[in-house]
Amino acid sequence: MRLFFDANTLFTAAHNPLGKAAWVIELGGEGYWVLCTSAYAIEEARRNLEAKFPDALPALAEHLTRFETGQDSRAHPCPAGLPAKDCPIYLAAHGCRATHLLTGDIRDFGPLMNQPHKTDGLVIQTVAQFLESL
Repeated sequence: MRLFFDANTLFTAAHNPLGKAAWVIELGGEGYWVLCTSAYAIEEARRNLEAKFPDALPALAEHLTRFETGQDSRAHPCPAGLPAKDCPIYLAAHGCRATHLLTGDIRDFGPLMNQPHKTDGLVIQTVAQFLESL
C-alpha cells in the first residue's frame, strides 16, 4: 500500500504524537506501507503549525524523513465537485501512485470517501477509516 498524507494529516501527526496519524507514520517507517506526500501539503502543514503550534515543527520534520515526495499527475482529472484548492492534493496522490489518500478534510473530500470508482481507483479515507479497514 502507498499512503498519501495531506496537510491536515501531517499537521495532526506532528501536533498529536500519540495519535493515530503519528502511529500510521511510525508503522510506515517500519515498512508496513510506503508513505508519500507533496511539497504543497508539506508547506501547508508547516505554515499552519508555525501559526498555531510552532513547538510541533520538529516532529513534522522528523516524520517527513519517512516520506517520499511526489509530483502532480496530469493524467487524472479532478473529480466533479472537488474544490479547486484540493485538486493539487488529489493530483499529487495520483502522482505518487498512492493507493490511499488520508485526510481529515471531511467537508471537501467527504463525498468522495471510500468511493474509488469516483476517484480513478484512489481510496480517500480518514486515518481512522483506514485503520478500521485493515
